[in-house]
Amino acid sequence: MNGSNAAATPDVPAQPDTLLPLLGTNEEVIAFFVGVADLDATDPADHELEDGVRLASGARLEQFARAGSGDAFCFVGEGGEDRPVVYVSLDGEAGPLALGLPELVRLCLVAPWWRDAPGRTAEELQAVADEYREDWPDLNRRRDRAARALGLDPAALPSEAAALARLVELSRGPVATACLVVGYEGDPLDPLFCAAPDRP
Repeated sequence: MNGSNAAATPDVPAQPDTLLPLLGTNEEVIAFFVGVADLDATDPADHELEDGVRLASGARLEQFARAGSGDAFCFVGEGGEDRPVVYVSLDGEAGPLALGLPELVRLCLVAPWWRDAPGRTAEELQAVADEYREDWPDLNRRRDRAARALGLDPAALPSEAAALARLVELSRGPVATACLVVGYEGDPLDPLFCAAPDRP
């Protein structure tokens, strides 16, 4: 949204593992992430994956947030907020979104409509972004306030195009393989991103 392309050296909070508590307790952050980005981390203990949904590798799959639809945001493996994050949809799709919660946070800040990105052309993606801005005329102000509350510099956030390109990159290769999610019958869930959207 801000046109910056600073994805290579993003600001991150000084202390590790501080983002998740803020996503669940800070009013400015909750207003953006729950209301705009559809990521609700306000009650992690209430989040539970469907029975049988797991990683093919056998590694831990830990849900930490959910969308309004019931879709799940999950950490992969053991550790803190630097773990890979996968999205598990109730529609039978799953895939990696970020290598760590800081990267997911930046994605949601600059492209809260990322779910509409798979397979869309550059023109269609722009239309989706424009619709979001019509629904949220103060979107940039909300984003900047949430970013600052998380200890991030809004000017250092990646561009929409860079964030979406990163989603496509993660959907291929070793990260996607390591984050493969299977359903209760043991079959792999469909990938979130099958093809790269056209770039302007």
